[in-house]
Amino acid sequence: MSDVNKTIQKWHASFKKGTDFDSWGQLVEAIDEYQILARQLQKEVQSTNSSDFTEEQKKTLAKIATCLEMRSASLQCTQSKEEFKLEDLKKLETIIKNVLTYNKEFPFDVQPVPLRKIFAPGEEENLELEEEEDATAGAGSTEAFPPRAPAALQGTLLPRLPSEPGMTLLTIRIEKIGLKDAGQCIDPYMTISVKDANGVDLNPVQDTPVATRKEDTYIHFSVDVEIQRHVEKLPKGAAIFFEFKHYKPKKRFTSTKCFAFMEMDEIKPGPIVIELYKKPTDFKRKKLQLLTKKPLYLHLDQTLHKDS
Repeated sequence: MSDVNKTIQKWHASFKKGTDFDSWGQLVEAIDEYQILARQLQKEVQSTNSSDFTEEQKKTLAKIATCLEMRSASLQCTQSKEEFKLEDLKKLETIIKNVLTYNKEFPFDVQPVPLRKIFAPGEEENLELEEEEDATAGAGSTEAFPPRAPAALQGTLLPRLPSEPGMTLLTIRIEKIGLKDAGQCIDPYMTISVKDANGVDLNPVQDTPVATRKEDTYIHFSVDVEIQRHVEKLPKGAAIFFEFKHYKPKKRFTSTKCFAFMEMDEIKPGPIVIELYKKPTDFKRKKLQLLTKKPLYLHLDQTLHKDS
């Protein structure tokens, strides 16, 4: 089997996996699978080195990526009027499986997502200029660019886990973050993850909704995050990470600006203020560098729920 056929086979398997999760009601897993596949397809479309696909085939791949994002958006935003149904998405299975020979009209009137950089977490850091560039962009320079998809603005926060006798659940309220250029951050949000000492995910990763209130050097979130594991089941050396991200319209991608983390011995009821570190996010906590010497921090408030 040729490399291109192996690639198509992987895409088809990923597509089937996502629609299976979707039909079983495992929406978080379905969204993850759809978004991963959409990124893979967009990366192929944007590749200038690949001659595996014709321009027409790349257009088809781009439209499939759009449909995946639309279905993902429908699952994340239940208020959406422009719902893209699972049965519609399933009509694309034959197309993705036979993209090399498909020559019919695409079944849906969709446009490829506008070209934008697609990166794995942390990958974008290699291509960014210094942070000072952001300060010179100015708020008025963003008007020519389309807004981000509504689903991306809603966040992917999960509900609290069911209680268990003798076990403790943790709710972290993200109050605000202090940044010297807080007012210039576009569509700011936080990604929250729980990692073991080796940087491996222990819980589903969650995104907050985009923060809309900015005041002086602060961006206010005022949002509760339910940690998806009982405190007693968190291993020694684990940590809860908070990555602050914002949209860069000139480069058309979302960037991590800084991060913070909370270790297990810091889990206790009440407010806590934690330091901010320079990107890229160091999940192993080996090479940490403070973002600033100024007294600017991430402000949190913890609530422990114990079922006795």
